[in-house]
Amino acid sequence: MDETVIGMHEAKSTLSQLVQRAAAGETILIGPHGRAQAKLVPVDVAPARKRIGVARGKFKVPDNIDEHNEEVANLFLVSNR
Repeated sequence: MDETVIGMHEAKSTLSQLVQRAAAGETILIGPHGRAQAKLVPVDVAPARKRIGVARGKFKVPDNIDEHNEEVANLFLVSNR
């Protein structure tokens, strides 16, 4: 791996190209006076996982779950003065 540190001015001037290099898998070190202060790396893109239904089968929903909906909604409407 090339440990060359890109200077700040060069990094600002060539940001688009540096991002393309990073996207291709290269790690880019950036900092003043040859001292790395930042690292530009490719984003790890993980496939989105389907989350709906992750607890399916783990809980039993009672048949009367909606029985107190109106009462609970009214609790939010009542002033606490």
